[in-house]
Amino acid sequence: MALHPDFPVSAYAPLVPEQRWFPADEALRSTAYAKLLPPLVAKVRKEVQTWRNKGYPGASATSAALLRHWFETEHLTENADGSLSTFRYYFAQREAVETVIWIYEVRCARDKYDLLRFDASGAVSSGMFDEDWPRYVLKMATGAGKTKVLSLLLAWSFFHKLYEADSALARNFLVIAPNIIVLDRLRADFDGLKIFFNDPILPSNGHEGRNWRDDFQLTLHIQDDVRIVRQTGNLFLTNIHRVFLGEVRDPSLEDDDLRDYFLAPFGSKPAGKTTDSKTDLGEIIREVEELAIFNDEAHHIHDSRMAWFKSIQDIHNRMLQKDRRLALQVDVTATPRHDTGAIFVQTVSDYPLVEAIHQNVVKHPVLPDAASRAKLREKKSAIFTEKYDDYLKLSIEEWKKSFAEHKALGKKAVLFVMVDDTRNCDEVGEYLPKICPELQGAVLVIHTKNNGEISEAASGKNKDELELLRKQSNEIDSWKSPYKAIVSVLMLKEGWDVRNVTVICGLRAYVAASDILPEQTLGRGLRRMYFGNDLVRETVSVMGTPAFMDFVESIQSEGVTFEHVPMGSGAQRHDSLIVEVDAENEEKNLDALDIPLPKLTRRYQREFKNLEALEPAKFGNPSLPLKPFTPEETREIVFKTMLDAEVHHTIQLDGTGPADYRSVVAFFARQLLKDLRLVGGYDVLYPKVRDFMREHLFSPSPVNLEDPVVLRNLSEPDAGKILYDSFKSAINALTIQETGTSRIEDRIRLKETRPFRTDYRGYLTASKSIFNKVVGEPNTGGFELSFAAFLEEAADVQAFAKNYLAVGFKLDYVKANGDLSNYTPDFIVRTADKVIWLVETKGRQELDLPQKMARLKQYCDDATAAEENSQRYDFLFVDQLGFEKHAPKTFAALAASFTEYKD
Repeated sequence: MALHPDFPVSAYAPLVPEQRWFPADEALRSTAYAKLLPPLVAKVRKEVQTWRNKGYPGASATSAALLRHWFETEHLTENADGSLSTFRYYFAQREAVETVIWIYEVRCARDKYDLLRFDASGAVSSGMFDEDWPRYVLKMATGAGKTKVLSLLLAWSFFHKLYEADSALARNFLVIAPNIIVLDRLRADFDGLKIFFNDPILPSNGHEGRNWRDDFQLTLHIQDDVRIVRQTGNLFLTNIHRVFLGEVRDPSLEDDDLRDYFLAPFGSKPAGKTTDSKTDLGEIIREVEELAIFNDEAHHIHDSRMAWFKSIQDIHNRMLQKDRRLALQVDVTATPRHDTGAIFVQTVSDYPLVEAIHQNVVKHPVLPDAASRAKLREKKSAIFTEKYDDYLKLSIEEWKKSFAEHKALGKKAVLFVMVDDTRNCDEVGEYLPKICPELQGAVLVIHTKNNGEISEAASGKNKDELELLRKQSNEIDSWKSPYKAIVSVLMLKEGWDVRNVTVICGLRAYVAASDILPEQTLGRGLRRMYFGNDLVRETVSVMGTPAFMDFVESIQSEGVTFEHVPMGSGAQRHDSLIVEVDAENEEKNLDALDIPLPKLTRRYQREFKNLEALEPAKFGNPSLPLKPFTPEETREIVFKTMLDAEVHHTIQLDGTGPADYRSVVAFFARQLLKDLRLVGGYDVLYPKVRDFMREHLFSPSPVNLEDPVVLRNLSEPDAGKILYDSFKSAINALTIQETGTSRIEDRIRLKETRPFRTDYRGYLTASKSIFNKVVGEPNTGGFELSFAAFLEEAADVQAFAKNYLAVGFKLDYVKANGDLSNYTPDFIVRTADKVIWLVETKGRQELDLPQKMARLKQYCDDATAAEENSQRYDFLFVDQLGFEKHAPKTFAALAASFTEYKD
C-alpha cells in the first residue's frame, strides 16, 4: 500500500491517476475496498485528467476562462515586506474544483443515476443516495485548503449563473459550519469577502471580455446579522442550527452539555426556537429563488435521519413548490465516512492524508521508537497524574525541544494533552506546571459538562468567561496568548485549526466503531506552522498510552506510515535544522565575523516597452516545409507546453467545416507571456503570433491557418521551438537592458540574517563562521561541507559564511538563452589581507556557468570601483574534481591554482 515510487513530492505537480495511493493488497479488496477507496473516484480522476489535458472541451466560456485564470496564469501576491511572490493553488485543490465543474457541466451528472455510471466497485446502488439534487463530496486531507476550494466553486457558480444564459446554478449561497469553532474560522476568511480579493479568485476586468470584479456583487450575512436581502448576490454564512427552522435550538453556553457549542456533530434535538434574534434565517433562506449550499466539515451529514440533512432536504422541497430546485450541494471534509467506516458514495474527489504528508502539505507524524516506548510505565496508582507520569514527562521533554527550536524562528510550539474525564483534565492542568516551570500560568484547560453536573473547571464561570475560553483556544498560536499547552477531554476535532501543535499526548482510549477518529485526532497537530517552503518538512510528535497508540496507528490501513524516532532525555530532535547567527556563542566575536557586502543597483533591468515594436519579418528565423498529413492524422491534434512538454490541449476535427486556428494562436501567445513573465500584452502579442505563423514560419508562405494540415504542422515540436525561440529572443532584446553602471545603494550584513529552517542533514560547526551551522546543499555530495572544512582550517582565512538564500545576496544575470534570472554564489570569504572573495563551488558543469561567472566577475569589479575605502572584491570558481585532486592548504594556494573564468 506504499505510494507509487514516481508520486511527486511537489504539491503543485500534476497527480497522475495511475500513481495515486491505492490499497494494492488484493486480499483487502473484498473486506475493506469500500472503506479505503471512494467508489466513484477512480473513473472520475481519469476522465478529468483527459479533459484537463485536452484544454477543457465542452466547458462553457465562463468555466474555461475561470479555470485558465486560476490554474494556468501566474499570480503575484505582495508580501509583508513589499516584495512579490508567486501564488499557486495546490494540484489537489485544482483537481477538486475541476472535478465538480466537469461532473456538473460537461457530463451533466446531476442525480444519483448519472453518478452511478462512475462506480468502479460494482457495489453502489441508487438506494445509497438519499438526495434528489446535485450533491458532490470532496475528500481533502486536513490542512489541504478546503476553504480555498469552496471559495473558487462559489465564484464559479456566481459567474456561471450571471454569464451563461441557460445556467441552472445560483448567485445565492448558504455556507454551513457544524459548530461555532468552524464558523469562526470561516468568518476569518469570508468576512469582508476578503478571500475573494486576497486570493486570485476574481480575474481582472477585461479578462476574456468580462468585467469580473465589477460584476461580482455579493452581500455577506453572518448568522442572524442579515442585511438587506436582494433577489441574488447573497452569501449566508452560518452554523447549522440557524437553518433548522425552529425544530432544533441553537447551542448555548447555558447548556449542561457544551459539546454542541464547541464541536459536536448534530442529530435530533429537543424542540425549541432560537430567541436571541428576531431574524429567522431559516425562513429567509427558504424564500430565495436560487441557492447553492456548501458544507464545511461535512462528515456530520452521514445520516438522512439527522437534522442537518433534513434541513437541506426541506430547503430543496420548498424550492420545488415554487418550480425551482436546489442548484448544487458541495460538501468538503477530510473524513466523509458513515459510522460504519464506509465512505460516502457521493465522494467524487479524494486527496488522502498519505499523499498530503508525502507532499509536505501537512506535518509528518512521528512516534517514539521501541526503545523509547519500553521506558514508559503505567504505574499502579489511583492518582491519574501519578499513573501516567512517564507519559506526561516524555511529552514535556519533547515539547521543550520543540519550543526552543521554533522560538528561534518566532513561532510558539504548543503541547496538546488529551485525557479521559473532566476531573483528570483539571488534575493534569495543575500538574504540568509543577513538573515544568515553563508552563507556569501557561496551561489552558478545556472540557465539557457531559454528565449533567457543573464540573470543577466550569464552576463559577459565567457566559462571558466561557466566551473568553473559546477565544483563548483559538488564539493560542499567538505570542499574545500566555498559553503554551492545552489539556482537554475532547479531541477538539474539526474547526480547531491551531497550527502550532507540535506534541500530542493521548491519555485516553478510543473505542468508537467509526474509523473517522484517528485522522481527526492527528488532525489537531497536522497543520503546517510555516508557509512558503513546502520542501522543508515539519513534524508532530505523537505519544500516549498503548491503547491510544494502537488507535492512532490504525490509520496505517489507509497508507499513512509513521517514522519512529528516539524520544526523551538525551534524544536529539531530527525534525529540521535551525540556522541562525550564533549570538549565544560567547567565543565568537560577531562583529569580527560579519562580512558586509555592498548591494549594488541592478545591472540589468527589464523595461516593458511596447510589444508593438516586435517585427516578425525581421526575426531571421529558419522556415519549415509543410509536412503532408492524412485526414486521419489531422483528426486529433495535440498541443504541448513548450518548457515541460506536458499535454496542454487537444483539437478534435470532424471534417465538417474549417478548423478554428484562434485557439492555437491563443495557446502560443499565452505560453510566451507566461514563460517570459510578462504582465499584460496579450491583445498585442496575439496578432504578432498569428502573422508569424501565417507568413514567416513555413515555406512557402503565406499559409492558410484554417487548413487542418497547417494546424497539424503547428503542433510539431520543431515548429513550436522556432516560434518560441524567435519570439523569446526578440522580446528579450526589446525588454532586457543593461544599465552600464552600478552604485552602492545599501549593504547586506550577515549578522542581520533572520533564522531559518532547513531539512535535517549533515552540517559543520565552524568557529570562523558567524552562523551556528554550515549546511551544504542536499545534492552536492558533501562537497560544500568539505570546502567549508578547508576554509575553517586555512590559516589565511579570517571569516567565511555559506551564502544562504536568507542572506539575500544574489546577482541578476542574462542566461545563455537570453532570459533574465538571478544567481546566488555559494560562499563568502574574507582573507587575512582583508580581501572579500565570492566563491562558486561546483561538482559538475552547468549550461549557464560561463554567464554566471562573467556576472560574478563584473560584480567584483563594480563593487571594488564603487568603494571609497579601497575595499577589494574578487571571485573564484572551484570545481570538485580539481579540489579533491590538488587539495590546497591555504586560501592563497587555492586562488593561485583555480583560475578558470578569471580572464
